[in-house]
Amino acid sequence: MACLFIGGFVADEWIEIACTSSVEETQTVAGALAGAVQPGSVVALDGDLGAGKTHFTQGLARALGVAEAVTSPTFNLVAEYHEGRIPLYHFDLYRLDSPDQLEDLAFYEYMEGDGVSCVEWASKFPDELPEDRLEVFIAVEGECTRSIRARAFGSAEALLGSWQKALG
Repeated sequence: MACLFIGGFVADEWIEIACTSSVEETQTVAGALAGAVQPGSVVALDGDLGAGKTHFTQGLARALGVAEAVTSPTFNLVAEYHEGRIPLYHFDLYRLDSPDQLEDLAFYEYMEGDGVSCVEWASKFPDELPEDRLEVFIAVEGECTRSIRARAFGSAEALLGSWQKALG
């Protein structure tokens, strides 16, 4: 079977989650994931620039109960939000050049921590991601349309199933 490359991920087991036509719809789809994430959950996000990775994280954060504005941590590299049901750790790996730089961010400690980690541009360092993770790819299908696909590894299979169920 031939494999399709989506971002930096090999796409042989991707599941179509939703097609959205607005930021609000993308955020609603992400919000459906909030009831299923647990401490230690990792959501690896990928897609082209402007595809909606940060909007996805905003929807998840809002559904978790985060009241403050969630913005892309492109220059800070990681942002922490503690006021929701569980902490949210939002990473942006876009500007990193080497996996060695992840150590400076305490990346591995966050992945095993007490919250959910959303990692934008996760495919830059696929070998550094934990074994148990949900990968989400947001593709721009048209001027206003996004296709959201996902696949799960390890214990994230249950997370993916719960998310699909929540979306009905």
